[in-house]
Amino acid sequence: MARLRSDFWVSAYLRRCGVEGLDAALRKRGSAEAGAIFVKVDHLDGTASLYGPAPQSFVEDSSERLFTPILQGVTPLDVEERMTKELRFDSDLWLVEVDDRDGRHFLDLASDA
Repeated sequence: MARLRSDFWVSAYLRRCGVEGLDAALRKRGSAEAGAIFVKVDHLDGTASLYGPAPQSFVEDSSERLFTPILQGVTPLDVEERMTKELRFDSDLWLVEVDDRDGRHFLDLASDA
């Protein structure tokens, strides 16, 4: 089974966040077909987390997009610095930002990540 295009996935994700009452915004639009997707969660208390694509070994047999925590409980500036580095490496990535005091993100996390 083919994986959902990045643009469709992000659109559905933003809608899901809205339905759940979270503020979520697209910060950077990437490649529509297969751009890597990153999600920044601002905890609104001076800390943030960053989730990105799970390593390929976790997703080989899955048509679902799986994520892994990259940064946890850091300052929002730390996340911005990391994303600046990611953008230098991959200019086709997507960045979605979610604001939630409880750190909810509704992402499917890779087990053992």
